Amino acid sequence: QVHVVESGGGLVQPGGSLRLSCKASTTASGIAAMGWYREPPGKQREFVASLSATTGNTIYADSVEDRFTISRDNAESTGYLQMNSLQPEDTANYLCYVIMFGALSTRNWGQGTQVTVSL
Repeated sequence: QVHVVESGGGLVQPGGSLRLSCKASTTASGIAAMGWYREPPGKQREFVASLSATTGNTIYADSVEDRFTISRDNAESTGYLQMNSLQPEDTANYLCYVIMFGALSTRNWGQGTQVTVSL
């Protein structure tokens, strides 16, 4: 069981930036992929971004393309989501997942970190 902890959320004004972190309790070399989803208030969970540890390929939801950047610190088993030009519609609980090489069909989820974009 991989333990995943997100951090970095908070209250930010429209146009502002935040960087979310996702720390996994495992060796960096065991991580196959990482990604982010979000749960807006009263809405279903939606995909935000993902990163393949083997190819470095990234995928973004259309709504965050060119504003958000997913990255990873290979040495620290930590992933990041840099969020720029935040808008009220980005308000959500942001959840990170980690996929391990030994269990490619399993997403290990954290509890999430709340991001609120408001004046």
